[in-house]
Amino acid sequence: MFRYFVGIVFKPDEEKFTSRQVIVRRWETNLNPRIIHKGVVSNNQQVMEPDIFGLYDSCKMTDRGWLTTETVVQFKLFENPIQFWKHKYEGRKVHIKLTPLMLSKGRTLVEYTPTSDIFEESMDTQDVGEERDKWPITEIAVMNENEWEFQLQEQFGRAYNPNDCIIFSVSMHFPEAVAYMMDYYMYSSSSVENSPPYHIGFSYILPSMMSSSEGQAIVPITSRSHRPIGQLKFDYLVVHPISGYECDMSVSYSRIWKKTWQGLDVGHRGLGTSFKLEVAECADVRENTIASLKNAASAGADLVEFDIQLSKDLIPVLYHDFHVCIALKHKKQLAEHDMLELPVKELTLEQLQHLKVYHLAEGKNKSQRFFDEDLEEHQPFPTLHRALDSVDPHVGFNIEIKWTMQLKDGTYELNHPFDLNMYLDTILKVVLHSAGSRKIIFSCFHPDICTMLRLKQNKYPVIFLTQGVTKKYPAYRDPRTQTMSMAVNYAISAGILGINAHTEDILRDTTQVKMVMDAGLIIFCWGDDNNNPATIKHLKQLGIHGVIYDKIDKYSSKEVKESIFLVEAREMQNQLLKAAEELEDASQSPLPSISLPPTSEFELDDLENTQKRLSATSVLSS
Repeated sequence: MFRYFVGIVFKPDEEKFTSRQVIVRRWETNLNPRIIHKGVVSNNQQVMEPDIFGLYDSCKMTDRGWLTTETVVQFKLFENPIQFWKHKYEGRKVHIKLTPLMLSKGRTLVEYTPTSDIFEESMDTQDVGEERDKWPITEIAVMNENEWEFQLQEQFGRAYNPNDCIIFSVSMHFPEAVAYMMDYYMYSSSSVENSPPYHIGFSYILPSMMSSSEGQAIVPITSRSHRPIGQLKFDYLVVHPISGYECDMSVSYSRIWKKTWQGLDVGHRGLGTSFKLEVAECADVRENTIASLKNAASAGADLVEFDIQLSKDLIPVLYHDFHVCIALKHKKQLAEHDMLELPVKELTLEQLQHLKVYHLAEGKNKSQRFFDEDLEEHQPFPTLHRALDSVDPHVGFNIEIKWTMQLKDGTYELNHPFDLNMYLDTILKVVLHSAGSRKIIFSCFHPDICTMLRLKQNKYPVIFLTQGVTKKYPAYRDPRTQTMSMAVNYAISAGILGINAHTEDILRDTTQVKMVMDAGLIIFCWGDDNNNPATIKHLKQLGIHGVIYDKIDKYSSKEVKESIFLVEAREMQNQLLKAAEELEDASQSPLPSISLPPTSEFELDDLENTQKRLSATSVLSS
């Protein structure tokens, strides 16, 4: 079996690489790889039709690669990030271009020498360095319907508009030895047609400014006469390849979605939220526990959604809120001074599971909601590994990665000490090692985390959680989170499966569902509005692929309480049994051409799980 891919190969040398480095730029992602059949005549003995990249089995699928050994650094410009202090530049169109510059061993910049002297007042940075057009690779995307795709920069960059959301993406090795230069160009008011712009200044961004995986910085804009003329404000993201795990090309589900997977029932935090103000609206089982997940599975959930974050000792645990309350004294009646609010990240797994921990709502109300913590599966803070190991493998997992977000007013939901690359690597490795054949979807409200999940692995799909236009929640600073159209542009640009939209925004304008699907994306929906059977039915009629809601045991309209993935696995087993019977009946005569259903490794694993769950009698009678 094999696949074609487009890549860059770095041969080992004495200075940079001790082994061969392969960068996957694009690869074939059809569910099943190509096969070299036995008995095929050698190319030397017959004329062969050339293969078409990505096209076989009547399907054409290719996708961008994932990080193997390279690092990606992204620079995000939004919220009017460029400010000029000179009046002569106000109101004039400026073009911007980003160029990576290698640092020498002495930590000084390589000499900046334009290769063309045709235009005295112009600097074409495209040719700085001998291999500048090959590696590192710099691409640009703008979050609109025309420029969402990452592509190489033009000679003089791209026109800057204050309201744009612009993302520069640089793929490289040794990010600690790469600096960046942003060049600024303007066209003269008296220039003739086709004349080049003139270079007005530049900004240097040094790698020392990016000490963490994400952050913000401000750098001066310096004129060609070395005077400060303005400033550039930017956000950055550094994405390293996942440590301790190597992805391969055996299979990818990151953009696979069957037509039959529509209107799926997704259990919110398992059986539902359990700490609302109105107790009647709460689930009867504590949210984000093994018991809650199993109850949702028994109620026919196709997937269960739950929240993941890390404990202080870096164990992925299921919990929604960033903070918990701890009782300082053991009393029958809780007083206000008896409760201490702490971030989950400050407590080890042992502390979370053995201390008397209360949900924030219990701490505020001074009233305990659940008294079944002595039952093992009702314990809060189960580990991700245990959830993967305990819940029926035919029930899919929608794993929401919890991470602090910056609000539009500049404040953060939580000051987070974890390095973002390490944080995601820790969670990803548990899933990649332990998920087996289970259907997995990652999601997050933070678009940068969705980007990182997409770049770090090539197996599981990612959907972008967005609240869009809302009156219920404060707005986030990142413009990609603020409207559904921006979410769509971002999702296409990042190469992820789809979006998970807030139902409040969908009901405000239901035509947005068609907009998402016309873009080739999958759409899920979330929100309190979903906790109504009539609304669930309406959303499914709109074509929503997955509806996330509470109390799935009460609101689900399924007659047979089974996951669609279990039903499909049973049907697959029946097809294989039927095909085996046909082969046995034909064993005494010339073999007919029998069409077996296309079976992937994923589906074969499903079959094994089905056989463990179903008896042969029940399978044959179904």
